[in-house]
Amino acid sequence: MTGATSGIGYATALLFAQHGARLVLNGRRREPLAALVAHIEAAGGEALGVPGDVKDEALAESLVVTAVDRFGGLDIAFNNAGIIGDMQPVTNLSMAAWRDIVDTNLTSAFLGAKYQIPAMLTRGAGSLVFTSSFVGYTAGIPGMAAYGASKAGQIGLVKTLAAAYGASGIRVNALLPGGTDTPMNLANAPDAGPEVQSFVEGLHAVKRIAAPEEIARAALFLVSDASSFVTGTAFLVDGGVSICKT
Repeated sequence: MTGATSGIGYATALLFAQHGARLVLNGRRREPLAALVAHIEAAGGEALGVPGDVKDEALAESLVVTAVDRFGGLDIAFNNAGIIGDMQPVTNLSMAAWRDIVDTNLTSAFLGAKYQIPAMLTRGAGSLVFTSSFVGYTAGIPGMAAYGASKAGQIGLVKTLAAAYGASGIRVNALLPGGTDTPMNLANAPDAGPEVQSFVEGLHAVKRIAAPEEIARAALFLVSDASSFVTGTAFLVDGGVSICKT
């Protein structure tokens, strides 16, 4: 699991561990990653942290090798790491900012799949989930061209992988959260007051944003046998933000 040290990734790591998953967890920050591993182990779970940047191909390979060496194989993968990045009109967006967002969100998804799929093929089955977004799929938001393009690209990757490996027992799905109460979202709106929060909540049919644990439960569904006939989907868990016009 990538992007495990905060927000959706953190909540999902705890939930997966509670359901018996033995986890290889990734994040860029060593101390929060070590604290998460310790938390899981204190509760009786099994986890190992591998720090690093998901843009690094060597990390993608290392995560899979670690899972195989430590736990005997790879059955599920939650490719969750992502950034919103520099929110600028496309005419002002630098090439460096574009590449950072696309490489973190989309290229990392390709790198994950590149090494995860062969390991799953040796097991005869597997489930991959990628955290995408409704942005770039059901909505366009000004200032988020690179983010929307990268998340839409993930969905295209998911559909291709699902078609290519479904007969081999591998399912591949994209998880599309709506507004979620995470540190990443707060970091991109540090001065947002109650009015802004109320506006964002109002964009959703349920008139609130999600807790990370709600998105984690959807991820659990997608990697579990409960979704055994689900593959190639853009799975909206968005509180109705994609359909709400009031």
